[in-house]
This record gives sequence, structure tokens and C-alpha cells, in this order.
Amino acid sequence: MTDDETSAGKSGPSVPASQRLDKWLWCARLAKTRTQAAALVSSGKIRINRIKTEKPAHAVKAGDVITASLGPKIRVLAVKAIGDRRGSADIARRLFDDLTPAPLLTGPAHVSEGASAHRDSGTGRPTKRDRRLTDRLKGEF
Repeated sequence: MTDDETSAGKSGPSVPASQRLDKWLWCARLAKTRTQAAALVSSGKIRINRIKTEKPAHAVKAGDVITASLGPKIRVLAVKAIGDRRGSADIARRLFDDLTPAPLLTGPAHVSEGASAHRDSGTGRPTKRDRRLTDRLKGEF
């Protein structure tokens, strides 16, 4: 062996080609703990390349597409890199491309996510003020 061959083998830490699915989900900050990530996979809420997997030890590699059902949201992520440890949110965003389609707007009454619903005046249960005004109209006060 030449000196170049031996020094090439010792240069820096090697980057693994694949990683456990639960560990990747944890590194990418889709789950707060590895236990939660494993439970998410075991419950069947994760697909890799459109194939449902229930094994937290399933290998994930760069180029895989992960579909995750997280509560009311469905996220589609393309794996760009394998994480060696859990870091900040900026580091986590470098591990994947978000391919999740934008939500479809359905009519003028569409309420954005997280916003409280608006009740039009005169619909639903009347307020105390509405009842007082009705009583005045009827002459009952």
C-alpha cells in the first residue's frame, strides 16, 4: 500500500450511507424523542418511497421520499442527508427538502390553519347583547 491509500482511509469521520428511520426522524426534528419517533413508525404513520413501514430500524438513505402523517398534517420530505446527531432547527432543515403541497383553498369561507373561526353576525347562538335588543323590540324589558 502507498502512503496515499493509507492516509485516505484515515481522513476524517466517514459518513454513513444509511441510518435508522427513527433516528433520522429524531435528527430531522419530526419527533421530540427517539421513542416518539419509533412509536410514530410502529403505528404505521410513516411511508418510505410510498411503501408503509412499521419497523423503526428500516434504513433511510439520501434520495428516499418519506411521507409522514403528523396529526392533521401530512408532510412529504425528500431525504438529502443523513444526520450524525440532533442539532438546531437550521441543521435539521438541511437534512431534507420539504415537498409537501400547499393546502388547497376551498371557497371564500376558508379559514387558515391556526386561526380561530369567525362567526358571522346573526348566525348561531345569540349573545347577551343580541337577546337584550330582541327583548327591546318585543317590548319585554
